[in-house]
Order: sequence, then C-alpha cells, then structure tokens
Amino acid sequence: MPTGRALGWALGVLCLTEIVSWGVLYYAFPVLAAGITTNTGWSTPTITAAFSAALVVSALAGIVVGRIMHRHGPRWLMTGGSLLAVSAVVLIASAPSLPIFVAGWLLAGLAMSCVLYAPAFAAVTVWFGPRRLRALTAITLVAGLASTVFAPLTAALDTHLSWRGTYLVLAVVLAVLTVPTHYFGLRPAWPPASPRPVENESSADPADVRPVHWPQFWLLATAFTINTVCLYATVINLVPLLHDRGYNSTAASWALGIGGVGQVLGRLGYATLTRRTGLTLRTAAIFAGAAITTGLFALLPGPYLVLLFVALIAGNARGLATLLSATAVSDRWGTARYARLNGLFHAPQMLASALAPFLGAWLAGVLGGYPIAFGALAIVGAVAVAAATFSGSRRTAER
Repeated sequence: MPTGRALGWALGVLCLTEIVSWGVLYYAFPVLAAGITTNTGWSTPTITAAFSAALVVSALAGIVVGRIMHRHGPRWLMTGGSLLAVSAVVLIASAPSLPIFVAGWLLAGLAMSCVLYAPAFAAVTVWFGPRRLRALTAITLVAGLASTVFAPLTAALDTHLSWRGTYLVLAVVLAVLTVPTHYFGLRPAWPPASPRPVENESSADPADVRPVHWPQFWLLATAFTINTVCLYATVINLVPLLHDRGYNSTAASWALGIGGVGQVLGRLGYATLTRRTGLTLRTAAIFAGAAITTGLFALLPGPYLVLLFVALIAGNARGLATLLSATAVSDRWGTARYARLNGLFHAPQMLASALAPFLGAWLAGVLGGYPIAFGALAIVGAVAVAAATFSGSRRTAER
C-alpha cells in the first residue's frame, strides 16, 4: 500500500501536470487560431477540424490506454505521453504545410489520451480507493484553472511572438513541468493486473469488484455521451447565441466566464451532493440541470443579469458532471478494473466532446438560429436524463 507521503506527492504532481497539459494541448489553440489562419492562409474550419481530429484520436486511443493503465500503472504511460506531447507541439509549431500541421495534431491527440483526465483519474482512483473523491476533486479544481492561466499567458506570448514561437515556448513549458514530474512523482506502487476476470476471484474485495451488467454499462455510457453533446455544444456556442441576442463580445465573454465560476462551485459541492443523493437520482438531477439551463438559454432573450445567473447554474452542472463522470465507473463497479472499464466508458464521451461544437453550429444553420438550436439541444439533454434514469432501474441492472 503506498504511503501517505508518496500519495500526497503523486496527487500534487497530477494537479500540476493536468493544468499544464490542458493549458498547452487544449486551451492554447482557440487563442492562437486566428493568428494561425492569418499567417498561413489555412481556413479556420480546416485548422479547427485538425484540432477536433486530435480529440477523436484521443477518444479512440483511450480504450487501449485504459488497458495499459490497468496492467502497468501511470508512471511510464504518462511520462511517455508527455514526451509525445512535447514532440507534437513542436511539430505543430514548425509545420511547413497543412498536412504536417494535421499530422502534428493527430500526434497530439494520441498524447492527450495519455496525459489528460482519464489516466489521471484512473491513477488516483486506484491509489486512493475510498478517499478518491477528495483527490479527484482536487485535480479537477486545479485543472479547471487551465484556461484562466494559459489563455492569457498564450495571448501575452502571441503579442510578442508569432503563433509558432508561442507554441515553441509552450512546448518548453510542457517539457519542463510534466516530463520529469511524471517520471519522478508517479512512483506509488501499482497493484498487479489479474490474469483472469477479477469478479470470479473469491479473494477479491467486494467493495472494489462488482459484476458488470453490460446492458446497464452501455446504456449508462450512452446517457453520459448524450449529456456530453448537450454540455459541450452549449458551452462552445454560448457566445454566438448571445451575439444573436444582440449582446456584444464583452458581455458574451463575461457570461462564458461566469460559467467557469459555476464549474468550480459545482466541483466544490459535489461531495455534499453524494452524501445526500443516490447514484441514479444524482445522475438524473445533474443531467436535468444541463438540459433545463440549455432550454432557458433558448427561451430567454434577457435581461442580461438573468442570463448571467443561468450561465452560473449551467456551469455548475458542467462542474458536477465532470466529477460525476470521473466516479461513474468506480461507484457502480468498484475500483479494481477502473482503468480498463473507464477507457471503454469515456471513449464515446470524448468523441461527443469533439463533435458537439460542430453539431451546435450545424443545428443553428439548419434550424435558423442559435436560440432554436439550443432548444433542440435541451431536448437532447432530456433524452440523457431519461436514459440515465432507466439505466439505474433494477430490471436494467440485472440483465
């Protein structure tokens, strides 16, 4: 059993590396996208598609990464992923042509699967066991500041350097702050993987191992995936919606920022929510919060302060959903196979998060505006509530 000091050090390492990895690999791109288009002539939809392709690769690779984590633990996987991430960012920064730029993002997607939330969540879930919620909350609270730290940092660098120079500096930051810390910090012992299905082992701790009822597993995964579509399509398209409502960029940006505050508040309150609600009720309630606030955005043109309040509640639902997703597998099926099962569980959600922004914009074009698109997304969210509720029924769990 890892010592408390080793676990504390490992948790601190993951808090640091998650904020840096998210900041460089995810949040730097929207800040630099306009400069990339201006400098290269590549269209914004084209470079955004390259970024989305990285998220798709991350989702698909996450299934294999989960199996590797289950057998070998996070140290070498995340260290190698950090090295791969540095190489990818350098390739993106120096790409002389669009195909090389796309190749850099595909490589970055593979790195994302090794260094972002999924492997970090798997590590602390296995290491901390019954105390995992506090560790998961710490990681998500710190990583939630990635945009707060790296968006202005990237913008400041871009003011004095080209987009290429900015990415090269960020690659150095990534190399210095993640590669050695993953290698030296993620050293707590990792339990050996079982050579056979662990639910058949009489020696297994029943608190850590529970039989997987696959219809329930996949129905729940579907519910989370549908909710991810609602959440990500809403947050990415909130600014265009408010522009449609007649608000300027500053007002729209403040609404988006208030949502970030709501995320932090949601994550802080998740532990209290778990003590007062059961799994199915908690899941359905959080999904309902996302669906209802999306519907309110569709219906309410103002006043502005009301929209800010809705944005705060919507952000709260997103923050709660992050920890809900991180604990969905372990709360239902134990921690012993978390890395492997979580890779399967989260792959469709990652795909949804990659495609949702485009789905929201596409719906706005097809349906005649963002308010109607948000109404459609609210209905999508309601479907997620229904699927989550049915996945928790006794009949489904026993199939």
